[in-house]
Amino acid sequence: MSPAVQVSRGALGVDVLGSLSLVGALIKYLSLALLVPTAFALAYSEPVWPFVFTGLALGAAGALLERVPGSKEAVGVREGFLVVCITWLVAAGVGALPYVLSGEDQFANPIDAYFEGMSGFTTTGATVLTDVEALPRSLLMWRQLTQWLGGMGIIVLALAVLPRLRVGGRQLLEHELPGPEIEQLTARIRDTARRLWALYVVLTLTMLGVLLAVGWTGLDDRISPFEALAHALTTLPTGGFSTEARGVEAFGAATQWVIVGFMVAGGVNFALLYRALVRRQPRALARDEEFRLYLVLLLLGSLVLLTELWTEGVARSEEAVRTSVFQVVAIMTTTGYANADYSVWPLFAAVVLLALMFFGASAGSTSGSVKVVRHLLIGRILRRELDQTVHPEIVSRVRLNGVPVDERTLRAISSFVLLYVGIFALGALILVADGARVDSDLRLLHAIGAAATTLGNVGPAFGFAGPMGSFEPFSDVSKLVMIALMWLGRLEIIPVAVLLSRHYWRV
Repeated sequence: MSPAVQVSRGALGVDVLGSLSLVGALIKYLSLALLVPTAFALAYSEPVWPFVFTGLALGAAGALLERVPGSKEAVGVREGFLVVCITWLVAAGVGALPYVLSGEDQFANPIDAYFEGMSGFTTTGATVLTDVEALPRSLLMWRQLTQWLGGMGIIVLALAVLPRLRVGGRQLLEHELPGPEIEQLTARIRDTARRLWALYVVLTLTMLGVLLAVGWTGLDDRISPFEALAHALTTLPTGGFSTEARGVEAFGAATQWVIVGFMVAGGVNFALLYRALVRRQPRALARDEEFRLYLVLLLLGSLVLLTELWTEGVARSEEAVRTSVFQVVAIMTTTGYANADYSVWPLFAAVVLLALMFFGASAGSTSGSVKVVRHLLIGRILRRELDQTVHPEIVSRVRLNGVPVDERTLRAISSFVLLYVGIFALGALILVADGARVDSDLRLLHAIGAAATTLGNVGPAFGFAGPMGSFEPFSDVSKLVMIALMWLGRLEIIPVAVLLSRHYWRV
């Protein structure tokens, strides 16, 4: 070990300075993203200095931090946890800075700006804005872009473009991509990251082309090129930010069905999509047990919600089908778009949507929440326990796609689900207590929904924080709690929990 690394480790078992140096490299390259809103500001004759200042300040800070002595290449398991956790906290600040500098009244409170930044990069879609249409076009595009960057992951992008991450890339990718396991597409982890991002870009451009065609052919005159780009940037990452106050409800049926299709695609394991679309192995989709269960859950949820909306007279005919399918797909994939105000729907419909917030889509997708594969394996663990209770002599292995799943992975899944439920319950309890402290109009269902939607990176909740509302009425304390929940949800809890353990910091 080099003297520089020994100094940076000190009495700790983790290379802190080397990790910070790597974070500096990541945020330095992230500063290039500010060129996009700068271009829009110039095109629409809007102030450019919030983006220019943020980009220059970020680039300079990243370059200085990158010079911190340490081993930037020796990213081990411990360093991976630290780099990922810090990077996402910094990314939220990067997203927030243009909001603060813009001078917009809706971002006068820095906590609100940081909430919006965290919601953007974690692809949650919860917003503190009360009048989204009042924002300048350049700021709206930056808001959309934060979700696109956060969808496939900042660090996955870094792995694809930074040559220095040849060592330790596997550890970073494992902590970055959502889900219990990663399918490596190539022998080199850098090539895997490149192919995932390439597919992500191609799908985004495809959706943009389809939406432009919908507008140009007159199927939906309300979808302009700006709107098409804005919603293409937030659909594939299952983010849910919209440029319209009424969300996707502002657009026609054709646009809504297009968005449904791409939300479903965003909820599929991208490694599986790569095999099916690029390597031309469509049977891989049919053979994948998680994908099959994913489609079944979407279908069942849509049928249940359709029955409720139809019998209660909320919607009829094609509108009822479109509304139920759209909302089930949007909530389960954690996109969080809305084509109707489900806050005013019957209680049973709200309970169905709340339950879907805990499913999520596929592992390795851009969605949040628990993920379908974890539900599938938890079910099989329970079935094995029941079988062994009746027949103690039975020795069986839990399998996924015919392959035995390692017992360590099963324990990790069980631990994650237990932590997830516990943190959700604690978050909801704090929101209820804080709501009572400030005497806000926060009902129990609304608090439960807010905790579930932020931890699951879903987006809207119920009540005043519903799909046509805003999280602005929450107190600063509640907003900070939900910021933490979004962060924990995007990192899938474990990296943060490891960082908080005493053993992590010991040699």
